Amino acid sequence: MNNNLALPLFTQESRKTTIPCYSLKLVRESYVSYDQKALKSASIAYEFLCSIGLRDKASEEFYSLYLNTKNRIIGIEMISRGTLNASLIHPREVFKGALLANANCIMLAHNHPSGNPEPSNADKQVTSILVKAGKLLDVQVLDHIIVGDESYFSFRESSLL
Repeated sequence: MNNNLALPLFTQESRKTTIPCYSLKLVRESYVSYDQKALKSASIAYEFLCSIGLRDKASEEFYSLYLNTKNRIIGIEMISRGTLNASLIHPREVFKGALLANANCIMLAHNHPSGNPEPSNADKQVTSILVKAGKLLDVQVLDHIIVGDESYFSFRESSLL
């Protein structure tokens, strides 16, 4: 048998692979002006959400507001932009920025382009899942506000949180 034709044996050295090392950063993309009222009620949150134009969006957009220990907004992130009547939400995306921003709690918000702020069954399901995820991560979900044309729906005010 000719040993020159034999395949080389794998060695420990040849099984090494490179593994990327990461660092995480929160990147500020822009600013929104606000007078820094504490978000102590759904009506104050609704006022802020209208000031950033959420009421006027043609498609559904889902936001997370990051709050400090005094319930003042320290950051805002659009989590998802959907279609006319739906958007895709995953807890991992909702809480990633909140953890990086060192938020004490969050407030969720999305719009209904139809103008009717009543929650769908999907809205109720997603809210329940996000509240449970927040408990695991020790980041309380204060409220979930649905913005309509001239009114809003608050999960907290409706005792659904």
